[in-house]
Amino acid sequence: MLHLNWQEKGTVKKVKCIHANAKKYIVNNVLTPGNVYDVKNETDEFYFVVDNTGKVGGYYKEYFQES
Repeated sequence: MLHLNWQEKGTVKKVKCIHANAKKYIVNNVLTPGNVYDVKNETDEFYFVVDNTGKVGGYYKEYFQES
């Protein structure tokens, strides 16, 4: 259950949100285009970042650009 420690885990890298126009899910409430977010974990398809709520959430990589 590694996901329970992600909040305290060190930042892997930082990514910049380039858009929050999701086709299927509502992400514009928790991601702001132009903001830089701390990546806590990464998979092939998702970044797990600390979003605007202060919690770790998983989002498609298409919303971000590596800085």
